[in-house]
Amino acid sequence: MQEQTVKTPILIYTEETPNPDSLKFVVNIILYPGGTGDFRDVESAQKWSPLAAALFEFPYVKGVYISNNFVSVTKEATYSWVEIQQSIKDFIKHYVIDDKPVINEGYGEELKRLEAERIAKAYSGDTAAIVQKIKDLIETVVKPAVANDGGNIEFKSYDKGVVTVIMQGSCSGCPSSTLTLKAGIEGMLKRMVPEVLEVVSEMG
Repeated sequence: MQEQTVKTPILIYTEETPNPDSLKFVVNIILYPGGTGDFRDVESAQKWSPLAAALFEFPYVKGVYISNNFVSVTKEATYSWVEIQQSIKDFIKHYVIDDKPVINEGYGEELKRLEAERIAKAYSGDTAAIVQKIKDLIETVVKPAVANDGGNIEFKSYDKGVVTVIMQGSCSGCPSSTLTLKAGIEGMLKRMVPEVLEVVSEMG
């Protein structure tokens, strides 16, 4: 007799985020191990994420952020979650049950390659060492903390003591993200990297 593979029943629940326009849809299996995918427009979603592209077909979806076992959906402000939450939840559940692709192969590698090229071109000498230290702290300390709220923060640039970061997922447009940035991230980076004077943000 052949052994039958027992499939894990797919469970999905929602978690609020500090951003009232973003909601986390948490699944009981890993969707995208060890990486993050932030899709702010249909074009990038169509190129790299079949799940994000499918979600963008809903008129109220403004952004899709995928990491580990959750999908953060940012909605258009004119809609309420009461109207649309169940539709998105059902859609994601059936998408996962049907075992459809979430993010295309090569996406993470392409992001890392482009970022490494950008950093190598932009910084040299002592500045390159400072930038590497900042990036390492963002990866190991900041990202895991904001991931709990369905968000992400990426390093963008460093210039004369000013670090610019990009807010993604639920962090983008979140009313409390400025507080998180100034009270938490800026304080930590100033302590750990004395050259840092200020941290500013841009929305992803």
